[in-house]
Amino acid sequence: MALLVSVNIGRPRSNPWKDTGTTGIDKRPVDGPVAVTAPGPKGTGAVGLAGDRVYDVKHHGGDDQAVYAYAREDLDRWAAELGRELPDGAFGENLTTSGLDVNGALIGERWRVGEQVVLEVSCPRIPCSTFQGWIGDQGWTKRFIRSAVPGAYLRVIEPGEIQAGDRITVEHRPAHDVTVALTFRALTSEPDLLPRLAAAAALPEETKQRVSRRTGRP
Repeated sequence: MALLVSVNIGRPRSNPWKDTGTTGIDKRPVDGPVAVTAPGPKGTGAVGLAGDRVYDVKHHGGDDQAVYAYAREDLDRWAAELGRELPDGAFGENLTTSGLDVNGALIGERWRVGEQVVLEVSCPRIPCSTFQGWIGDQGWTKRFIRSAVPGAYLRVIEPGEIQAGDRITVEHRPAHDVTVALTFRALTSEPDLLPRLAAAAALPEETKQRVSRRTGRP
């Protein structure tokens, strides 16, 4: 059974790794229900979870990156590799999951979380300098790219409330084979895979335009 292990909200802190001045990557589990809504277009800092926001508004936030999910199982593997504990929220994820193949999810796949909320997989997380600085490993970006376990950004399709312990049910899987992991590999280390992304209509328009520029195809 797939479960929501924790819901994590960011605590603003200074960001010495990027010129935004502040970051919300320091996410901590919260008790009780949290409201989830579609935040609107990128550029305002708004995200899907009440009480959270992003500060690099050019690259983060908005409807296509409303919620970020990462699997507890993948955190545990990283903890063993890094030789230190990684608590829920350690990668800046809003949702820490269990029993769900986050990186094997298809672009456009829909998850029901609890009774009310439906989320749609939109794209993988691409590592940035803030993430590398937060983890404290000079080679982190390269290690993260090699691993191809990026976690998934999600859109809010049906708003509502979620909380730790909620069941996660996959309600829809589209008829293509473009997973979060494949999309990540195509956008980072394996550009030969880029043409395959055309099958995933639910990719963000921004990503589609990037693929078009790199492949020379409309």
